[in-house]
This record gives sequence, structure tokens and C-alpha cells, in this order.
Amino acid sequence: MVMVALVHGLALFAAMASSINVSGVHVNPAVTFGALLGGRISLVCAVYYWVAQLLGAIVACLLLRLIAGMRPAGFMEASGVGELRCMILKIVLTFGLMYTMYGTAVDPKRGSMGTTIPLALGLIVATNILVGGPFDG
Repeated sequence: MVMVALVHGLALFAAMASSINVSGVHVNPAVTFGALLGGRISLVCAVYYWVAQLLGAIVACLLLRLIAGMRPAGFMEASGVGELRCMILKIVLTFGLMYTMYGTAVDPKRGSMGTTIPLALGLIVATNILVGGPFDG
């Protein structure tokens, strides 16, 4: 689980660090939705980001299937963990992601954070995987 979390966190860090000057930190539809709700981006911009994000996810899944013969598994909760508990946990973990995103990338009072932004977001994603991973099946 630690390796999975670290790989995800480092991959997200690299993706955001390489694109922060192009699109900010919009590599996740939830982050784009939060920025839209907070009035930090326009609806048109959010739709463009969502289309790009979803197309990127589709291409990644197709490449995974083509290269490795793998099919991404669906989402389900672990045995013994109810749907309501999983939903509450995912809400709390998403709040942590959005709080970190707003505190480092979106808030105009944040100051100059530079490359700390992708690092902080990569670390919160790794932490979320470590916390929430045991509850997913």
C-alpha cells in the first residue's frame, strides 16, 4: 500500500509540476469543480478542463489495456465496510484534497509558493491513498 501511495503521489507531483504554468493544478475533475464553485475559473474553462481530463483518463486506460493487457477494476468497498461509511470517508478525503488545493494553489492570499504546490498536492493524494486504501475492495 505504501508503494502504491508513493507512486501515485509522485506521479501526480510530476504531472502538476510540468503543467502548473499551463493550467494550474487542474489534473483532477474534483479540483476543477472546486475551483469552479469557488469562482476561481469560468464555466467554459471548467468544461474544457473536464473534457481534457476525461479524454486523458480514457487514453490512459486504453494504453494500459493495450500495453499490459490490464483492465482497470471498478470501485467497491471492502467486505465488512458499508457503503455509507465509504461515502463519508471519501467525502472527508476529498475535503482534505480540496483544502490543500485551495490553501496552496487557489487562494489569492497564499503568496508565492512555487513548486511547493505540486508537492503538497502529491503528498495529500498519497496520504489519502494510505488512509482510504484499506477501505476499498
